[in-house]
Amino acid sequence: MALMQRLVMKQGQSLVMTPQLQQAIKLLQMSNVEIQDFVEAELERNPLLERSDTTSEAKPAEPIADVPDAPFGEEAHGGDGDGSESPSDGAPSKSDSAGPMPDSSYTSTRNSGQVSLDGEAYDFAANVSREVTLSEHLTSQLNLHFKAAADQLIGQHLIGMVNDIGYLTADTASIAAMLGTDIAHVDRVLTVLKTFDPPGVFAADLKDCLRIQLTELNHYDPAMATLLDHLPLVAKRDFPALKNLCKVSLEDIHDMIAELRQLNPKPGHAFGTEPVMPVVPDVYVRAANDGTWIVELNSDSLPRVLINNQYMAKVSRGAQKVEDKLFLSECHAQASWLVKSLDQRAKTILKVAREIVKQQDAFLVLGVQHLRPITLKTVAEAIEMHESTVSRVTSNKYVSTPRGNFELKYFFTNAIQSGTVDGATHSAESVRQRIKEMIAAETAEAVLSDDDIVMALKAENVEIARRTVAKYRESLNIQSSVQRRREARSKH
Repeated sequence: MALMQRLVMKQGQSLVMTPQLQQAIKLLQMSNVEIQDFVEAELERNPLLERSDTTSEAKPAEPIADVPDAPFGEEAHGGDGDGSESPSDGAPSKSDSAGPMPDSSYTSTRNSGQVSLDGEAYDFAANVSREVTLSEHLTSQLNLHFKAAADQLIGQHLIGMVNDIGYLTADTASIAAMLGTDIAHVDRVLTVLKTFDPPGVFAADLKDCLRIQLTELNHYDPAMATLLDHLPLVAKRDFPALKNLCKVSLEDIHDMIAELRQLNPKPGHAFGTEPVMPVVPDVYVRAANDGTWIVELNSDSLPRVLINNQYMAKVSRGAQKVEDKLFLSECHAQASWLVKSLDQRAKTILKVAREIVKQQDAFLVLGVQHLRPITLKTVAEAIEMHESTVSRVTSNKYVSTPRGNFELKYFFTNAIQSGTVDGATHSAESVRQRIKEMIAAETAEAVLSDDDIVMALKAENVEIARRTVAKYRESLNIQSSVQRRREARSKH
């Protein structure tokens, strides 16, 4: 059989990721710090871009009603400009949006990881060397130890309140009040956080820090506990008094003090010493007078850039060489694309944030136990976007609410199906808290088994398996019904 060549035409479809599309995706998932660095890099490399210090006259953001079927305001948008500065007056037009998203002469963004427009990502590791901070180290462990969104929200709050030496600077009561949960819930999360590396972190004071480390070493006994209760005597080297208090020999006292000296009283100092920067929210949420929520982008800290068409026209007249004209054309195209992309990024963040606020109204009003079980798909379908877009928007983006600052992704929780006709769902955390409430209210004569809890939840239109109830009960450190019944009888 002879081999031969021939031309064949085929028709097909394929998705091509252009360099500009790839860059738009990168911009969408950048944090506010990375965006600011990115803009700074573009200002340096593109002569047609310049920084604008003009403050936009932003209108107040439209409120979002706190009921599911309430109408939303229009998406923030700018004027009808063409995305560039007018060459005649040289003054940028102003935004009429609630956020930093002018469609006319400039766009607002924040500092960014330098990513060039030719598709090559700026290599931070090759240019900057820094230690991992304590906050970053703790956050990485938080994501591994907690799956429930409510626990992660509480954990993130606690991490934000750890100082540079590793001590917790806030009390659990104030955190519980802010998040709308009970102190026991916060204490339960804190107990797990105190097992994190480095040993001693999240301690309330020096005594607590040393106790955590000794407990991990399995060296925390009654004598050592007494020694920690009298640290001022240790500082005074009052060994006879310590000997009497701890009821051990003088030699044991010296050994115990030597062991204390091996511990780290400032565990946080083992990590990066750069100052801890507070989280700068991308979105602000505040209550309106009519009971709705006002959602707006943070425009105060955003640097603004514009395309200087006046300068473009001037240098174009003097450009004689083809290479110069091509360079100016490319710079103008890149600048125009950048302005439009940053504007679209801001609009997308606001759109997603508004939908999340609408979905999580109960959390904002009632607290962490009322987190609604939403998914990326839930939000994506509501705002007619792709799930991957919502995923990128919610990463490294923070929202400031009356209950504190949260990363947008923390509002997505697991769902448990309801038995009602409308198919409503309940978050795993809210069901867990309901189980806790049921067990707390039981009496010695009527201790609830896991099957009893299943039936009680079913009566409340919550469909859940017995093994799931057992899993939630164990996660709450609650004993089985047999153990609880035996313990209740022993007290009577």
